[in-house]
Amino acid sequence: MSHFVFNQQRFVRQMLLKVVDGVSEEMANQVPDGFRNHIHWNLGHIYVVFERFAFQNIGLPMQLPEGFKEQFENGTSPLTRPESVRVPSLEELKQLLAQQNERVQAALEHRLQEPIDPPYTTSAGMELASPEQFLTFNLFHEGMHLNTIRQYKVLLSQS
Repeated sequence: MSHFVFNQQRFVRQMLLKVVDGVSEEMANQVPDGFRNHIHWNLGHIYVVFERFAFQNIGLPMQLPEGFKEQFENGTSPLTRPESVRVPSLEELKQLLAQQNERVQAALEHRLQEPIDPPYTTSAGMELASPEQFLTFNLFHEGMHLNTIRQYKVLLSQS
């Protein structure tokens, strides 16, 4: 039987991919007035953070295409992206996101309770001390960005 966190992550990821279904490359790359990121950035950021949360702190290799860290990590913005970094297409991001859950589950389903030493403290102040805690917190993180993408779609449709 699959652990609840993998089922919940699959559910949230399906919702995310459904929300961006039909979004054009042009819309995905428009920064709404008053913001510093766009839908494309949010998708790449979701991918990068989930890779880090799932693999980095337990010492497993991450699958980050070249340039992803530089353009999608915390604090980055397409407004300040280095010109030399290759920007993935919207379809490429959607494919990576669609395949990510399966890799995470295969790597972690029998390691969810392993201690992370030292524990990691998120920028929001939450301490995470096991892969299960990282994956559970990722649901919150991905949900926040899913809502941002929904808001961007509304704002961009009105302009």
